[in-house]
Amino acid sequence: MPLNETPSASRVHIGFFGRRNAGKSSLLNAVTGQDLAIVSDMKGTTTDPVYKAMELLPLGPVMVIDTPGIDDEGPLGDLRVRKARQALNKCDVAVLVVDALCGRARADEELIRLFEAKKVNYLIAKNKCDLLPGGAAAGGPEQSAANEICLSAKNKTNIEALKEKIAALAPTEEPKLRLVADLLSPCDFVVLVVPIDKAAPKGRLILPQQQAIRDILEADAAAIVVKEFELREALAALGKKPKLVITDSQVFAKVSADTPPDIPLTSFSILFARYKGELALAAAGAKTLDSVKDGDKILICEGCTHHRQCDDIGTVKLPRWIRNYTRAAPDFVFASGTEFPDELSPYKLVVHCGGCMLTGREMKYRQNCARDHGTPITNYGIAIAYMQGILRRAVAMFPHVLAELVSEE
Repeated sequence: MPLNETPSASRVHIGFFGRRNAGKSSLLNAVTGQDLAIVSDMKGTTTDPVYKAMELLPLGPVMVIDTPGIDDEGPLGDLRVRKARQALNKCDVAVLVVDALCGRARADEELIRLFEAKKVNYLIAKNKCDLLPGGAAAGGPEQSAANEICLSAKNKTNIEALKEKIAALAPTEEPKLRLVADLLSPCDFVVLVVPIDKAAPKGRLILPQQQAIRDILEADAAAIVVKEFELREALAALGKKPKLVITDSQVFAKVSADTPPDIPLTSFSILFARYKGELALAAAGAKTLDSVKDGDKILICEGCTHHRQCDDIGTVKLPRWIRNYTRAAPDFVFASGTEFPDELSPYKLVVHCGGCMLTGREMKYRQNCARDHGTPITNYGIAIAYMQGILRRAVAMFPHVLAELVSEE
C-alpha cells in the first residue's frame, strides 16, 4: 500500500447491488467517472465483487464495490450470489440498482429486507429512466421517494444528485473508540516492539504498526520503536517509565519477560480486537483452547490476502502452537480475504487476525456470525497470550474485560 494512501478499512464502503443487467457496472462507471467495471449486455458479466479504492467527491476516500447479479442462477450463480451477499457486510452505504423499465422484482425486495436486517443505509437507483416515456427528466429526483432517485447511467443524468444522496447516507461520526490514543495523555511514552525478520515486509512497517504510531502521535504522545532484543536496554535508558508497551504477538513471551510488571503490556492484535469488535467476546473465546480434542475443526481467518512466508503465522505458527498447547491434533481450516463461511457451527473455535484490513462493520459481522452459531471466536494475539499464560496481564488496562475473565475462571 502506498505510504500516503488511506487504508481500505478507513474508507467509506459503497456497494452497488441488484439483478443482472440492471446497469450496476454502468452506474458505477458513471459515478466514478472511470471505466472500472466491464459493461456488457450479456447477463452475469460481473462474476466476482470488484473493489476499487478512490477519491469520490463530496465524500473523499471511498471503496466502491461492484457485485454480481443477485438473481444469478445455477451452481456458479449461487456462488456469485453468496459473494454479493458477503460484500454487503463491508458496506456503509448500499445502492440498489433497479431497471426502471422492469420495476422491482422479488430479488430486489429480498435485498431491501437484507439491507434493513443488517442495518445498512441504502437507496434505490432507478436506472434507464431515459427509456421511460418523457425520459429521465420526467422521473427526476424530486419525484422519487426520499431514498429513491431516477437516473440514466448511459446519459449521465442525475449522477451528481446520486452522489449527494450517497454522501448524505455515509457515516460522518468519528469512531467512539480509538486504537490506542484514548489510553494516553500528552507527553506519555509508548514503546512499540516490532520484530524485523524474514516475514516482515521489506522497507516498511505493517499496517497495525503504522496506525498505532499515527494514533499515538495524534494523542500528543511519543512513540519509541524497538526490536524485541532491544527492549530491555531501551526501557533502562528511557529515564521515564512508559505508559504502555505494545508488542507484536509473535514475541509476546519474550517481551513479557523483559517488561517490568508495573508497566502495562498489550499487543497490536489485542488493541485491534477492542477497536474493531468486542474484546471481551474474543478474550472469552480463547478459553476454548483448553477443551480442544483430536479432530475438532478450528477455523483460522485472515482479513487480507498476502504472500505467505515459510513460517507464516496463520498457517504455520498458530497451528503449531495450538497443537503444542492442546496436545491434540485438531483439523485446521483456513480462510482469507473476503472469504468467510456462512456456516460456523461445525467449528470448535474461530481464530481471527486483528482485522486491520477489515471495516469495523465487517469484523462485528463475523463476531456476530460466530455468536449466532454458538461458536467461540478469538484472535491471534489473544490466543497467543492465553496459551503463554499472560492474557490477564495483556488485558489488565481494560478492567471490564479482566473482570469477565476472572469471573469465568
